This record gives sequence, structure tokens and C-alpha cells, in this order.
Amino acid sequence: MTYLLLNIPFVAIALAVLAIAVMRGRAPQVRPWLIAAAVMLALTAIFDNAIISSGLVAYDDELISGIRLGVAPVEDFAYTVAALLIIPALWHLWGTRGEASP
Repeated sequence: MTYLLLNIPFVAIALAVLAIAVMRGRAPQVRPWLIAAAVMLALTAIFDNAIISSGLVAYDDELISGIRLGVAPVEDFAYTVAALLIIPALWHLWGTRGEASP
């Protein structure tokens, strides 16, 4: 199984939860999400490259797409993307009306 196939269920679940939040009118606001996405993806790029470069983590070249940002395969960013989708959606779904704004 490739890392891309391993990531699909996590991203699919995150997209489903976000879709539910959007359908209920409780979707996260776009601007704060974009800021969080930029920060989290930048931090993921920095720290994943550091961890991989140091030899703590290694990837089998046959199991990745071959597309890399530095030394980190793009598949490594899927968990960050899934978290960026699901955490704000859950926050807005589970928050009370006074805590989360649609």
C-alpha cells in the first residue's frame, strides 16, 4: 500500500465532516482558516524536512509519488490538511451558538 492510499481515508473523513458543517450552516470562516493553513503547512514543511533530513524518519521511494517539498514527500502533508479540515469543522459543529460563529 502506498502512502497516498493510506492518506485517502483520513482526508475523506475530514472532507465529510467539513461537508456536514457546511450543510448545517456552521462552516468555519475562510480567512482564519487560510491563515491557519498557511502557518500549519509552513511548520509542517520545516519540521518534516528537519526530521527526514536528520534520519529519524525515512520513506520507501517505491511507496511515494516522487513529488517532494525539500526532502519531504507531498504525502506527508496529508495529515496536516486533514487536521486543517476536520478540527475547525468539529469546533463549529460541537460549539454552542454563543461559542462558534457560522
